[in-house]
Amino acid sequence: MTTLDYAAIQKRSLRILATGQILGGLGMGAAFSLGSLLTAEVGGSPAYAGLSATMSTLGTALFAIPLARLAGRVGRRYALATGGAIGLVGAIMVIVSASVNNLPLLLASMLTLGAGGAVNLQTRFAAADLAKPETRARDLSLVVWATTIGVVAGPNLVGPGDLLGEELGLPPLTGAFAIAAVAQLFSAILFLTALRPDPLLLARERAVADGGVQIAPRRGFGAAIRILAETPAAAVAVFALAMSHATMVAVMAMTPVHLALHGVVIPLIGLTISLHTAGMYALSPVFGWMADRIGRKPVILLGQAILLASLLVNFAAPDSLAAVTFALILLGLGWSAATVASSALLTESVAPQDRTTVQGFSDTVMSLAGAGGGALAGLVLAAVGYGLLNIWVITLVVFVVIAVLALGWRTKAAATA
Repeated sequence: MTTLDYAAIQKRSLRILATGQILGGLGMGAAFSLGSLLTAEVGGSPAYAGLSATMSTLGTALFAIPLARLAGRVGRRYALATGGAIGLVGAIMVIVSASVNNLPLLLASMLTLGAGGAVNLQTRFAAADLAKPETRARDLSLVVWATTIGVVAGPNLVGPGDLLGEELGLPPLTGAFAIAAVAQLFSAILFLTALRPDPLLLARERAVADGGVQIAPRRGFGAAIRILAETPAAAVAVFALAMSHATMVAVMAMTPVHLALHGVVIPLIGLTISLHTAGMYALSPVFGWMADRIGRKPVILLGQAILLASLLVNFAAPDSLAAVTFALILLGLGWSAATVASSALLTESVAPQDRTTVQGFSDTVMSLAGAGGGALAGLVLAAVGYGLLNIWVITLVVFVVIAVLALGWRTKAAATA
């Protein structure tokens, strides 16, 4: 009988997942930073800019549950590879829709490209499949950290992308999506061929071998809702993920439009978004280490405090490029702390056989919240301006703080009962 070295398999899986995140991040970085500008140009009005983030996050929501269910049936590698292939199609469709100057087709392309976002989200959960409980947040955060390279490079593909686009005869701002298409292709191939043994399937086999009873997983929206109703900690984790993501998308999606209206040149806009995305991912291992050491809930609250600071800076100095850039870095850091800690809390709060169901539901809710935040942010921006937009968004932060504190009070009450 062969004894498997689970620690070695986990290390190898983390390397594969991290590399895939780097490649996949190129597509999402380009979509979020250039998508709003491209949509405004094709639509002929800045009012359409927010639809890019809305459609890409809707696409992530649309594909999250099918990809999670696919993972539940046949493993992570097939699900991640399938999502990457769909993202590849989306990137190609963006180029085609810009070439024919068709806004509805462009929005559908952004929706399809959103599958890459679903892969991005599912990959962090794949990192936790074989992780030890005491290092679960750290392992998860290491894969989140790897996304830094892709998403920071994505917004800065404007220059090289335009040069490539000129050589290929592509419309302006679409060359970066050609690079993203190639990156999505390589990520799909990597997941399909190298993620062996599959971490999710192996984790299930280990649970059975350790004496666990193999129970058929519950699937679908209804099952996920019932599981969350039975598990308050998981429900709070899903809520914190969703609201933190909505906060981030609402502000980040409107920032390129706000800066462009104030005459900031595109390379500086790209740099601003790159610094924001660096904040989202670069320090995630620090937040993962903190979540393992001091607990998930304190780090979620820390994330909300950082988000609040970001929103207040943006409100105080919306016309200062330096202040907005600093605020966006804080916005990314707050999102990172909340996402890493909430994802770890969610994973450990539900039974192994139910994890893909709840994780897929969580990613869908998270993405829908982001889509709603992006759509409403455009309306609020047009009505009251960028500064007051940030004040409106503070409401979401307050809701998360209340939910986490209520969970803490409930836990203490149950412990003393």
